[in-house]
Amino acid sequence: MRETILSPAMTPRGSTELDLETVSRERDATAGSTLERVAEQGPLVYADPASRRTVQLLTRIAASDLPVIILGEAGTGKEVVARQLHKESGRKGPFVSINCGATAAQKTRVGPYVVDTPSGSSGAALSERWFEAASHGTLFLDEIAELPSALQAQLLRLLQESEMARAGLSNPEPLEVRLVAATRIDVSEAVAAGQFRLDLFYRLNVGQVRLLPLRQRRGDIAVLAQHFVRMHARRLGRPAPVLNEDVLAALKQHSWPGNIRELENVIRFALLVAPDRELLPQHLQLSSPPASSPARTAAPRQKSDEGSQTLSEFLLHMFQTPGPRLLNGLERQVVAEAFNFTGRNQVRTAALLGISRNVLRTLLTRHGLLTFRRRKARGRVSD
Repeated sequence: MRETILSPAMTPRGSTELDLETVSRERDATAGSTLERVAEQGPLVYADPASRRTVQLLTRIAASDLPVIILGEAGTGKEVVARQLHKESGRKGPFVSINCGATAAQKTRVGPYVVDTPSGSSGAALSERWFEAASHGTLFLDEIAELPSALQAQLLRLLQESEMARAGLSNPEPLEVRLVAATRIDVSEAVAAGQFRLDLFYRLNVGQVRLLPLRQRRGDIAVLAQHFVRMHARRLGRPAPVLNEDVLAALKQHSWPGNIRELENVIRFALLVAPDRELLPQHLQLSSPPASSPARTAAPRQKSDEGSQTLSEFLLHMFQTPGPRLLNGLERQVVAEAFNFTGRNQVRTAALLGISRNVLRTLLTRHGLLTFRRRKARGRVSD
């Protein structure tokens, strides 16, 4: 059976992509002999039916000029998918990667090169430089929900007009750029919080690709681990060690909050500390305990059910006094409790709620949860 896996770190940025490689392995079992195949094509590694459907979707939309937004948790391979779209599109221009979350400076990546654009540049100048760098290629906007409002307005204008004025030319030129965006948070939440333009969201959300987290495709873990063992052992100039059943069982039980990127890091570390021929469970540096068995999770599940019942009772009580401020009051309560739970740490609160820090600051300000104090020594205001 031939299947597909998405892996986020097959090649270093700017390096030559992997050639087509097919690895076949026969395994004898008591029920008979089965043939497992892993196919590596460029930066994608294949193994799961759900991932195969994702790759098929990429193939269908690659040749189109329509914008695409890629949704998925951190470490699920969003940029790798964007690069695969660019590769299959047949575009002659470069793949340009922009981190929209960078505030001090914007970094434009063209092939192996990175160009720093000063943060003082205007929104028009900055976004137009991105499109110029990606001419006849693909512009990838990572963490699009973090894009500053000034750049959102300029990006929307460029997408609406589909043309851009160039220095030294009397007439604007059409945009010959494929736009691909990605985010790990729900953009609709950023829109609801007033942090992201609704009209820009509709412009970007034409084609949507959703990447599953690794915990939802545990059948891929063993094949991905074997791939990373081969790849990093080759880079270390050593034989690829064997992954025994105990190691595979430990890997499959882990929850993988960091997804495929975390799995690769675990394998890389294990190769550094393991002997030449075999990896053992003690070589795996897992960030959290493996997922527990159903018997051991019975008590936490019971607590979760009790908590859900308490929350339902609270909501029913609130619904007894409906009004225009009901939803606003519930939102404030959730944000306030999360903010206090993290010790009023904005970064941790944003991560807890699954939103960006910019969206969180908007919510904190809206509900009066940010306290400001004046620094007497410097005369500056901080929160």
